[in-house]
Amino acid sequence: MAEPSPVSIRGSNQSGMRAHNERLVLTLLRRHGPQPKAQIARMTGLSAQTVSVIMRALEAEGFLVKGQPQRGRVGQPSVPIGLAPGGAYFFGLKVGRRSLELVLTDFLGRVVDRRQARHRYPTPDATLAFARHALAEIAAARPAVERARISGLGIAIPFQLWDWADAIGAPRSDMDAWRHRDIRAELAVGLDTPVYLQNDASAACGAELVLGTAALPPNLLHIFVGYFIGGGVVLNGSLFTGPTGNAGAIGSLPVPGPDGKSRQLIEVASLAVLERMLGARGAAADCLWNRPIDWRIDQEVLHAWLESAAGGLAHAVAATCAVIDFEAVLIDGWLPPPIRARLVERTGVALAGLNTAGLILPRIEEGTIGPDARSLGAACLALSKRFLVDQGVLTKADQI
Repeated sequence: MAEPSPVSIRGSNQSGMRAHNERLVLTLLRRHGPQPKAQIARMTGLSAQTVSVIMRALEAEGFLVKGQPQRGRVGQPSVPIGLAPGGAYFFGLKVGRRSLELVLTDFLGRVVDRRQARHRYPTPDATLAFARHALAEIAAARPAVERARISGLGIAIPFQLWDWADAIGAPRSDMDAWRHRDIRAELAVGLDTPVYLQNDASAACGAELVLGTAALPPNLLHIFVGYFIGGGVVLNGSLFTGPTGNAGAIGSLPVPGPDGKSRQLIEVASLAVLERMLGARGAAADCLWNRPIDWRIDQEVLHAWLESAAGGLAHAVAATCAVIDFEAVLIDGWLPPPIRARLVERTGVALAGLNTAGLILPRIEEGTIGPDARSLGAACLALSKRFLVDQGVLTKADQI
């Protein structure tokens, strides 16, 4: 792997930690799109003068941009102000069981560059080598003005990778190396931007909170179907990760399999299962790990997997909703949209067939981010830590 020319990845002082009111304005503009100053004042309860001062300062620093004046009402036309796409940039690194990906997003959360690599299983050394090379390569390809506004790196990674050595077909000695390595600290060496780390399923949930297009209830369970399956928990509008950062680890939930015997959810509702089912038919499964636009695979196998996965998901939903009164469950994943829709529909049917007396069932819906949820969630981790308020504090402001 040829090394790109060294490029310093340095964040500007403009991208430092923002004061609370500045973060509140930026968060509202991200959630609701461009707004005139008067509307932001009403949403926040801040005085018009305070909002004007904040927004002028943010515009001068390059974080906001004025839109076209809106006419049609009495008085002066209102001028909507929105986030400037080039206001800040964020790296997001996804460490997956079958692939690595580094994305660079702009201030709107749009991917402006990416690098990918496939592997049989992840190791710390290979992950660090890929990340360092990709960081330097992407930075070298961006104009200096953009490099100066790179404001952080987020890492989305499965926790306790060593527990899944057998499941992903990796030597235990290689996976045990993860026990003693701090990839966040090691990757931070030589970088002048902060580095954050989060469980990959929680990161996918975070992407839905920050960038998703659906109206979300305060309490929900987010499920991401990848090589394995994981979850993210949202309580009172905020991502809840628990004391160890591993909340929502629904892949470990015991559920009945197709034969009625108890097994973990990852053994019935993950893409690893679909890969094995295709292999048992002598069919290639490589297409599963390409961009999931259209899977040209055995439809009989796919149908069998969907039924098994939906059944496992239904039991998992019932179990989690017996503990937390979730209003909605969102299902997303490394799935083509039509297959995601079928999985959501079949899960709803399977849930309706269970004995759920005493439970108030949540609505089952599709996530809106898709295959990029973990990579974007990693980038959103850096974005949120530096520029946004906790999503759970916006209840009052959302009542426009």
